[in-house]
Amino acid sequence: MNLSKRDFLQVMASASVAGMALGRYADADAQTVEQGLYDVAPFGNVSLLHMTDCHAQLKPIYFREPSVNLGLGAQLGQLPHLVGEQLLKRAGVRPGTALAHAYTFLDFERAARRYGKVGGFAHLATLVKKMKASRPGALLLDGGDTWQGSATALWSKGQDMVDAALLLGVDIMTGHWEFTYGANRVQEVVSGDFKGRIEFLAQNIRTADFDDPVFRSYTLREINGAPVAIIGQAFPYTPIANPRHLVPDWTFGIQEENLQKVVDEVRRQGAQLVVLLSHNGMDVDLKLASRVTGIDAILGGHTHDGVAKPVSVSNAGGKTLVTNAGSNGKFLGVMDFEVKGSQVTDFRYRLLPVFANQLKADPG
Repeated sequence: MNLSKRDFLQVMASASVAGMALGRYADADAQTVEQGLYDVAPFGNVSLLHMTDCHAQLKPIYFREPSVNLGLGAQLGQLPHLVGEQLLKRAGVRPGTALAHAYTFLDFERAARRYGKVGGFAHLATLVKKMKASRPGALLLDGGDTWQGSATALWSKGQDMVDAALLLGVDIMTGHWEFTYGANRVQEVVSGDFKGRIEFLAQNIRTADFDDPVFRSYTLREINGAPVAIIGQAFPYTPIANPRHLVPDWTFGIQEENLQKVVDEVRRQGAQLVVLLSHNGMDVDLKLASRVTGIDAILGGHTHDGVAKPVSVSNAGGKTLVTNAGSNGKFLGVMDFEVKGSQVTDFRYRLLPVFANQLKADPG
């Protein structure tokens, strides 16, 4: 039976008068229980918004998080390999809330009826605009796997998603499944549609003959007086996971030594905040963070992990924050940094679920 919001509220009111127990969802209706969910106070002077792995999902969907996520060896029982109540405990999220539904599989069917669908580019656009309006100079970073995943993306060779990304206001991106359209198509978009609008970064893609960079490795932006470097890291195993003949003249790989050189270079150029926009997968990013110094944060993708709390990884040069923003347009990561005295002094992070019934669709 489908209940309207009015009917639902009448049932809730009647049950309250009768003293009936309604379980975990007795506190309020879906529209009012999380009124402050998107009222995220700005912090610091540099803000980065992060989406990844939308896989051409333009419309809202129901998305159930996994009930199993195996971690091996030292990763057993650690993020991102926590699910359900263990994940909520680590993230400090109360069960039965909207965030609990977004982050876990718990009571999924009942909670999904209550909170509705998630994602949708039009709804994501509303949230992006809201966050950018309260955070002057904020950049929207796209971790890749954006142009592939639907029939219309396939038929248009990714053009519908390229157009959608431009409308969404993406500033910087890296890639993975984008390369299944072939090297020529990717370069056509980067040098054409994206020119002057979206920077495509990948420090680990080089030519097979002369080892020259194919794309720009990084970009330097000044945000509210702070020099910020964003470095791109495309999926390192593209020629293995995807048909090699589509990118026959390019090499990939993690390129750890080159990455360290790029980090050192942007630091020499005065970067006070260095962020890696990665499509490695979170376990690879965690390992990379322990070996490469000078990176303040890694905003990762590929493994579709909705990581509500960044993992702080120690290395020889200090610490690096590592996180991942899920998939299918379900989440927007909001990372706020306080940069003072040529370094990061503090940060705040929120992984915001995109509830389609709580964010009006952007008309554009």
